[in-house]
Amino acid sequence: MSERHPQQGLESILGLAPVIPVVVIEHLADAVPLARALVDGGLPAIEVTLRTEVALDAIRVIAAEVEGAAVGVGTVLNPRQLDAARKAGARFAVSPGATEALLDAAAASEAPLLPGVANASEAMQLIERCYRFAKFFPAEPAGGAAYLKALSSPLPQLRFCPTGGVTLESAPKYLALPNVVCVGGSWMLKAETIAAKDWAAIAAASGRAAQLRTT
Repeated sequence: MSERHPQQGLESILGLAPVIPVVVIEHLADAVPLARALVDGGLPAIEVTLRTEVALDAIRVIAAEVEGAAVGVGTVLNPRQLDAARKAGARFAVSPGATEALLDAAAASEAPLLPGVANASEAMQLIERCYRFAKFFPAEPAGGAAYLKALSSPLPQLRFCPTGGVTLESAPKYLALPNVVCVGGSWMLKAETIAAKDWAAIAAASGRAAQLRTT
């Protein structure tokens, strides 16, 4: 039996909106209303990072209770985390990099993986494994839109989701590139807005992000 491709179904998720919000959830009670605000604003693909103790439970409740959300998991570092996130209901997984162990596990996982790269050599390693999409991280420190533009000619097989330092103002220059499918960002999720539980403000900020379009 052939292995399942580690990015099967990922393209449709990455194409849901021009921006994937990168979410850090500190309190489980915030998970559902925050996710609903993002979906209402037009950002249905949501990356919940594994940076807090409640992250997996947050993925579980968002998957179960937020209609229209395509919840994924971020900051996946190893096969154990990938498996736990899949069992919690994550529809996709994102990693800041790519180890051999993680890529091997992704080949058998039902949750498609978006692995991170920061240079051409790392991108070539993914292409050897037939990957079509990668996270470009950290986008701004690693060279920004100019670097991704330079990769488009020699490595046309791979398209990117730049994440790390991307803002509402800088996102359009990334989205204009032929090898960028979407961007990842957290500018619509200010800590003080979440602390105030101002879900309407998050929905409004998400709406502005959702209006960004590739050219």
